[in-house]
Amino acid sequence: MPTISLRINDEDGKLIHDYVKVNNLNLSEFVRNAVLEKIEDEMEKSEEFAKELLKAKEDAKKGKLYTLEEARKELGI
Repeated sequence: MPTISLRINDEDGKLIHDYVKVNNLNLSEFVRNAVLEKIEDEMEKSEEFAKELLKAKEDAKKGKLYTLEEARKELGI
């Protein structure tokens, strides 16, 4: 099993250690879960964006066009 080393400043380290202690958590599990949740969230956003892009392409094929502002609003950017 690989080990990942993380360098953080003293203030962030204290905050993390205090948080896991107060919440009776295992530090490794806490960090691993936080990182994996972040990756999953980003993947979901990418999937949603890809779905919206495919929908826009299908709409364009049907002759439905959007202004740049409408496209930004539709895609949430």
